[in-house]
Amino acid sequence: MTGGPLEGVKVIDLTTVVVGPICTRTLADQGAEVTKVEAPGGGDILRHLAAGSRSPAMSGKFINFNRNKRSIVLDIKQDAGMEAMRRLVADADVFVSNVRPAALARAGLDWESLSAINRRLIHCGIVAFGTDGRYANRPAYDPVIQSLSGVAGTFQRAIGEPRFVPMVMTDHITGLVAAQAIGFALFRRERTGIGESIEVPMFESMASFVMSEHLGAATFDPPEGPTGDGRLLSPDYRPLPTRDGYITVRPNNNRQAFAFFDAVGRPELKTDPRFVSNISRTVNAADYFKVQVEALTQRTTAEWLEIFAAADVPAAGYNSIDDLLNDPHLQDVGFWHFDEHPTEGRIRRTRTPVTFRGGMRAETLPAPRLGQQTRAILAELGFDDAAIEAMLACGAAEENT
Repeated sequence: MTGGPLEGVKVIDLTTVVVGPICTRTLADQGAEVTKVEAPGGGDILRHLAAGSRSPAMSGKFINFNRNKRSIVLDIKQDAGMEAMRRLVADADVFVSNVRPAALARAGLDWESLSAINRRLIHCGIVAFGTDGRYANRPAYDPVIQSLSGVAGTFQRAIGEPRFVPMVMTDHITGLVAAQAIGFALFRRERTGIGESIEVPMFESMASFVMSEHLGAATFDPPEGPTGDGRLLSPDYRPLPTRDGYITVRPNNNRQAFAFFDAVGRPELKTDPRFVSNISRTVNAADYFKVQVEALTQRTTAEWLEIFAAADVPAAGYNSIDDLLNDPHLQDVGFWHFDEHPTEGRIRRTRTPVTFRGGMRAETLPAPRLGQQTRAILAELGFDDAAIEAMLACGAAEENT
């Protein structure tokens, strides 16, 4: 028994790279029993794609996205491999893939085929583009979606050239949306007893993400003004320089803004027509940022943080990626854990950020080696020793040795 709110929920994970694995890791972190089905010849490409590893097929990035899972290697093009997959599905609650729909259908793993095996199955397909649109079945990775969905375009509006967020952000967001959708479907199944087919498209998910933020005055038909939130699209929407580093200050409401003006020695700005209200500060966002830019270089980050804390103005220092490893708040909440991986040695991992008072997953499983649990899972599915040996011999299944 795993503990956690999803204890007892069995998930078949036919996903690779980030968008699918972050979905299934989210489910696993909350107690779901996740079986990662990998293809022969190397498995999930993320095992090999990211730099930084101690042994083959176990990159640091793969380890981060695949904790709390078990791995089985099946060649579903062979009858024996497909039979094992069918048995997995028959006993599962959730099936998740980020395989293109046409390929999934050719393999006999589409909703229609699998629901005939298990009518209670939640079938979640994470796709690049919705199947009703002209982009359907095109391949895509995170940068393609950032480019097409307007994420890169926000940088063009802000700094004059399109850029990618230097994280696979659209993968992360879409994967979390998929996990959320699966939770909704599980809730409805509790009431109806019937499974569900879910499609989670990356492009539409990210277009919604961007345009909920930046539709702005074009919400109205006809538009009342241009798209975009001018505050967020300002080139100064960033950590701003202090005398010795950077700081982020966000005085939004009147109380905070007026306290900020007092703190930086510009009390006269409290009656400046450009800054007297939320609306005026939004309209004059460029001037408001200019005040911040000019003022903040006069003191050190530590001095400003003390001043703004006393004035109750939202402010924070700046962390580099490496700084996060020693952030005092993250230390306080036990964010970083150190485990002994059975094959990779001592590793650092993040804790599950969301907590449930009713109980959390009791034990964290290390990310699996490729096919590490193949033999054990096949036995659980009812294959006897002779059948398992035959599958391993013909390549219908593989195990890590």
